[in-house]
Amino acid sequence: MRTLTIWLLALAWTSCLKVQSAVYLRDTAHFIQAIQQIENSGLEVSPLSIVRSLRRAAGHDDAFTQTFLRTTQDDSDTHILTANHSQYVKAWSVEFLRFFDKAIHNFVTDSREERGVVLTPDGTTIALAPLLQGIEAGLKARSEGHPPQGLHSLTLARTLGLSFLHAYNTSTVDRLGPDGCWDNVTAPMVFTLMGPPSLATDALINGGMDGAILGAHLSDDSEAVPKLSKLLESYYHFQLGEAGLDEAPRLVSAMRRENYRKLVPPSLLEETVLEFLADRKPLAHLREAVKEGVLDFVLRYLDCPAMIPRCQWGAKIPKGIPVRLSPPLQFLYIHHTEIPSRPCLNFQQCSKNMRAMQRFHQEDRGWQDIGYSFVIGSDGYMYEGRGWGRVGSHTRNHNALGYGVAFVGNYSASLPTRHSLDLVRHRLAKCGVTSRFLQANYTVWGHRQATDTTCPGDALYSQISTWEHFGDTKSSTATHN
Repeated sequence: MRTLTIWLLALAWTSCLKVQSAVYLRDTAHFIQAIQQIENSGLEVSPLSIVRSLRRAAGHDDAFTQTFLRTTQDDSDTHILTANHSQYVKAWSVEFLRFFDKAIHNFVTDSREERGVVLTPDGTTIALAPLLQGIEAGLKARSEGHPPQGLHSLTLARTLGLSFLHAYNTSTVDRLGPDGCWDNVTAPMVFTLMGPPSLATDALINGGMDGAILGAHLSDDSEAVPKLSKLLESYYHFQLGEAGLDEAPRLVSAMRRENYRKLVPPSLLEETVLEFLADRKPLAHLREAVKEGVLDFVLRYLDCPAMIPRCQWGAKIPKGIPVRLSPPLQFLYIHHTEIPSRPCLNFQQCSKNMRAMQRFHQEDRGWQDIGYSFVIGSDGYMYEGRGWGRVGSHTRNHNALGYGVAFVGNYSASLPTRHSLDLVRHRLAKCGVTSRFLQANYTVWGHRQATDTTCPGDALYSQISTWEHFGDTKSSTATHN
């Protein structure tokens, strides 16, 4: 009997460790699992009750939020995550309840660790608080039969307004960002920012855009309200097919920037930020700062393509001292990787391809780093190679004259996805010109125009030859190979 009791205790302890391990990983998969625990508890609570309870558990019940979402203190439905509420004590452990507070409460530590954020399957990181407030605003509007109130203020305008105001008052140049990287993308626990934090980190901006998109979607009563876990799973965990985003649903996280641009014109965003700052009686200089800030936001988060940073895909440190470029440059050189020969359709596969290419370039070719400036997957994202600032090893005798941009796959007989092509033709190019990395009259060349090669493949070369900036003339050689 004693042996059986010890075995049962060990089994219970092992199960507890498994549950706690699953709950405490900082990714959307484990957050969704926690939501499913609530949904499957037999409490018969609605998605609106769940998000309101999460807001209460995280302590996000300030006066501004109550203006649009009302207080949670007098609502009995929001007690489902309260540890001392006798009806639910048996349902939740204290550790389970603490998880929600830690997962949702956003702040940055002195060591630049950002908390209240989770990793998504597409490699981006989101803050949960603005996401959930956007969802709550949409569900509340639907239940009351009117358009969502304060949707853009709650999700992003407040964040931007506070950051612009702080930058204005302190003469700080960092009013947006930065991004960061996880300690481990398969078991994420710690997210560290790559530079000094603004009050509008990339995770807050990503979560805010997602909250606005999903909130607007939920306020439309043309479809039944899904379970909260199903909504988040379909948005963040959709598996792309061979056609990539070309045949994906509209509401997926990889389409975040395109969807937000359609939903919120820059003029509306600027107006909403100024409304939030209205009680501070913004003077002309602050109004100009807001205008400049919104323009900066549009460039960085709407015009420029989303970029997976080197630390996120697992890049090794470059060998030797990198050589700096002198932008703005004249050329975009288009490549295909050929090997890997198949397009990558998710963050895990694209990251694996990036590491393989870097290893080949460094160990077999003897180069400092992965040769390309940027690499495009079919997952909707660009991957940072040597970036805008460093001379690459992509186009012999021309590396100092332009940027090497490679599509993952072999495009001798087929084309990349339409979305991938547009990322380079319209988004990357515009980003480079506006940011003054590319000359306004830049030239697009296929790799074969600069050296004896079939790259970027016949099909892709034929396609880029129709682009408006495609050029036929030879350029002068450069000194950096």
